[in-house]
Amino acid sequence: MLVLLIAIVILICGYVLYGGWLAKQWGVDKDRLTPAHELEDGVDYVPAAPYVVLGHHFSSIAGAGPINGPIQAAIFGWVPVLLWVLIGGIFFGAMHDFGALFASIRHKGQTLATVIAHNIDDTAKKLFCVFSYLTLILVVAAFASIVAGTFAVSPVPLDDPVAAETVTNTNLANQRTAMISLLFIVVAVVYGLATRGRKIPTAVNIASAIAIIVVVVALGYSFPVIALDNTAWMFIVGAYILIASVAPVWILLQPRDYLSSYLLYGMIVLALVGIIGSGLMGASSNLNIPAFTGFVAVAGESKIAASGYLFPALFITIACGAISGFHSLVASGTTSKQLDKEGQAQPIAYGGMLLECLVAVISLCAVAFVFSGYLDGTYASPTQVFAAGLSQMLAVIPGLAGVESLAYALLILAVSVFCLTSLDTATRLARYMFQELFTPHGMETADLTGWRKVLTNPWVATIITVVLGVGLGMTGYQLVWPLFGAANQLLAALGLLAVCAWLGNAGRNNKMFYFPMAFMMVVTLVSLALTVWNKLAALAGGAVEVATVLQLVIAVLLMILAVVLAVKGVKVIFGKGDVSSEAKQ
Repeated sequence: MLVLLIAIVILICGYVLYGGWLAKQWGVDKDRLTPAHELEDGVDYVPAAPYVVLGHHFSSIAGAGPINGPIQAAIFGWVPVLLWVLIGGIFFGAMHDFGALFASIRHKGQTLATVIAHNIDDTAKKLFCVFSYLTLILVVAAFASIVAGTFAVSPVPLDDPVAAETVTNTNLANQRTAMISLLFIVVAVVYGLATRGRKIPTAVNIASAIAIIVVVVALGYSFPVIALDNTAWMFIVGAYILIASVAPVWILLQPRDYLSSYLLYGMIVLALVGIIGSGLMGASSNLNIPAFTGFVAVAGESKIAASGYLFPALFITIACGAISGFHSLVASGTTSKQLDKEGQAQPIAYGGMLLECLVAVISLCAVAFVFSGYLDGTYASPTQVFAAGLSQMLAVIPGLAGVESLAYALLILAVSVFCLTSLDTATRLARYMFQELFTPHGMETADLTGWRKVLTNPWVATIITVVLGVGLGMTGYQLVWPLFGAANQLLAALGLLAVCAWLGNAGRNNKMFYFPMAFMMVVTLVSLALTVWNKLAALAGGAVEVATVLQLVIAVLLMILAVVLAVKGVKVIFGKGDVSSEAKQ
């Protein structure tokens, strides 16, 4: 409990002091017209109230990352996990997200690819587009598979009563999750249509959103009437993200993420009640994890703990919750096109990241409460650890002993909502990247002709993305998923590089980016180098498998990409590269 309270105070101080200082150093103008107003088109560029945009941004960046990472890395001890979440979150991740959003706002709401084109060169932009697009395809594949897995029912074995009971309970939980998620989508569309163009008082809007959440959860939990297998759900999820990623943001993305965010805020409140309440009861006054277990971790019997050297494993494993490259794509892809005022960039991007840091600290407290089960393999996933730890904390509070099973189910649901919101946002972002890849520097998609016009058509770009993502999700994304952590943190390093280059070109202070940028680049390169070494050793030992070869090839390509873009960026940052006149704005 004490660790949580101290972390909250540190995060608040970080927001006020460091976040406020960054806004002044960069020249954030509270009165400047944002792209959402300047380029409003009713599809992608749609200004919204700050609490609506925060709901979208937070729902999209969180995913399951701030839960999975700290729980997997807890094997190193609570001190390194907590230090990286707080230091990384305040000085790395929140600055990264804030910078990406601010840079995008000053580049007409375009993605970091355009920022790179203006401030480094067009070759760097194309490399970044290809890398980001392939990373997003992997995200779509993984999250589509995860979402379908949390919705699907499995055949109940008839010859094993114990297994039958387990499968039946799992099926019921999945049906409830699916029903609630589908109701969220339907209600979001109705909500978007009902509130479009209407000035609704903030208090009324928030109160109605909370009421809708309660009703939807209650209905979905009580009437789980849909029972489909995994394959059926993969096709349904594919159809959903196809439509959701092309539809105007005001009709689905904004209202769905806004409504869903209150479920996530509710999860945080529930967690705080459990941790503080159980602490006051003396049940969780201390973290039941060693402060530090050593520089090398061995998972042992645990099914979810990380393993390997603390450097770089800690900094790759804990991405969301400290710094994550995916956030820069969200900030510069969808969030920047909805921001009402430039002054809202700090609370939404910097503040949203610190909220995620809070979720990471909560996850650390959760795994501490059930650490013995974490070590002996009782739990099969970080989500189970998270839900079990917090629900058991709630159960020790007087009067709440009977809520453990309900709290467990609601926490599992909240994590599933994280994944679903991240999924369709990732699909839309991939569509943006695909379109920018085939749009020459200095041209707009509306001006294109021939094959470029066909490929940059929103429907064509989205169909290609969905087919690739869902197809990979159904055929074996696991072959390359182990490299996602390094790829994601490379994306973070490149995001820091892009914003640093732009700020320098624009004559603003960018020195605060030097160390985080260099550190994340070194972390990524060391991680990739270890992967290359291990895969070469496996091949030399006769373990010639498709996954081994694929991971080896991709790791080498990522290292080359990192070096090429780093060299180009450093030349610009330190005044030895060519810079377009458009960069100095």
